[in-house]
Amino acid sequence: MDTESTYSEYSHYSGLSKKSQRSRERHKSPRSKDGSRSEKSVTIQAPPAEPLLGNDSPPTEEAQDDNWGETTTAITGTSERSASLEDVAIVGKDLEDSVGADCRRYLVFTVATVLGLLVFLTPVAFILLPQILWRNELQACGTACEGLFLSVAFKLLILLIGTWALFFRPPKAKLPRLFVFRALTSILTFLLVFSYWLFYGVRILDAKDLNYQGIVQFAVSLVDSLLFVHYLALVVLELRQLQPTFTVKVVRSTDGESRCYSVGHISIQRAAVVILENYYRDFAVYNPTLITASKARAAKYMAGLKVYNVDGPDSNAAGQSRAMIAAAAHRRDSGHNELYYEEADHERRVRKRRARLVVAAEEAFTHIKRLQAEEQQKAPGEVMDPREAAQAIFPSMARALQKYLRTTRQQHYHTMESILQHLTFCITNNMTPKAFLERYLMPGPTLQYNRDRWLSKHWTLVSEEAVTKGLRDGVVFVLKCLDFSLVVNVKKIPFIKLSEEFIDPKSHQFALRLQSETSV
Repeated sequence: MDTESTYSEYSHYSGLSKKSQRSRERHKSPRSKDGSRSEKSVTIQAPPAEPLLGNDSPPTEEAQDDNWGETTTAITGTSERSASLEDVAIVGKDLEDSVGADCRRYLVFTVATVLGLLVFLTPVAFILLPQILWRNELQACGTACEGLFLSVAFKLLILLIGTWALFFRPPKAKLPRLFVFRALTSILTFLLVFSYWLFYGVRILDAKDLNYQGIVQFAVSLVDSLLFVHYLALVVLELRQLQPTFTVKVVRSTDGESRCYSVGHISIQRAAVVILENYYRDFAVYNPTLITASKARAAKYMAGLKVYNVDGPDSNAAGQSRAMIAAAAHRRDSGHNELYYEEADHERRVRKRRARLVVAAEEAFTHIKRLQAEEQQKAPGEVMDPREAAQAIFPSMARALQKYLRTTRQQHYHTMESILQHLTFCITNNMTPKAFLERYLMPGPTLQYNRDRWLSKHWTLVSEEAVTKGLRDGVVFVLKCLDFSLVVNVKKIPFIKLSEEFIDPKSHQFALRLQSETSV
């Protein structure tokens, strides 16, 4: 008998277990210092007003009843929530982690406030100090000098409004590093005010200048310089980034969903903030159950093979390898057919559940119209409010909705209370059944769902380049959260060379020659 090996499907190859385990241990061993790859990671923290996705809890940890579709008969408007020791511990940890961020925020706010007061009080001090110190010795202020008072007042008012509009805005995110251009603008403003104070102290206070009109003119020049600095800050901070210069492609690492965006000349950390803002609006909500289901199918169809050696342990290893390759090829040929039929069956079940849900919703909303027609004949005090109407019709479509959400693996996104609130909203605004089902038929963006469930403040920015550097062609950085990451690839928009080709209008003209003997 020749050296052959027989194989069986849906089993694991036991002969390679020890070898594969040793190989995995070698791969998991830490790298040496020479071969290690240096990466810089920083953290982006969003304000509490704008929750970020990333703290997904598995569906098995849900506190809601998973059988609400079968047991729903009536719904009340009250709900209770209990706190455990783990929740208290998590809150305490968050408070400890937020101490450093709060100190930094207060420090920045204090420095900005002191600098703002210095800027707006300096011109006023330039004008008032001579009046206080040597008022009797000053020259009389004529009409031109009094007109400068009016100029200083209106310029300071315009500067105050512009500063409030440009700088005093609620932050959209907490950047891990300092905003370089804003810091340079603040330093330039401080140097300008300090230089004016130095000149004012040496040439006016020490010398006791008696020309009061010249002193007021000096204060006017300071206000003019501050207005130019504000214009410079507007150009650098706002207008410079408006022109699209780079195209960034964002790919979610788990399911491969991607989007492309155009950005201007901004730093890596500000580009990360722009990407996250667009992520919550454009990307569909991350569903870990879909990833788990795909991994389960892959493990089922790509299971290992067990080889039985009928000739003993000293048989030819090459024959075993050939048998393994043949078994893998046979398994691959049969596996894709099974995967195809399974996905087709799943799509059939989804369409069936969807049709039942649409019919149930239409019947429920038809019942609502019938109730509204009956309530018009009742007394004004007996009219049913939208909440009561939603509670009345929800049990009729609760089972169909629950089955559809289970089939599409969206049941952990929607609680019974959230569905009831959405139904009340639709009834209040006289919306159709299609408008009510839009939230459930297709997965929406992250911001559509309950903010308390997906609240995650921290994203980690991993970049080999310094995050304060500007974007350039070929830069790659990663935004990580708890369960997935966003891989960002930056490409520069190419320079477009457009030429013109002139076409003579006479080249389109033609002459029609008619002959007398024709019928034309």
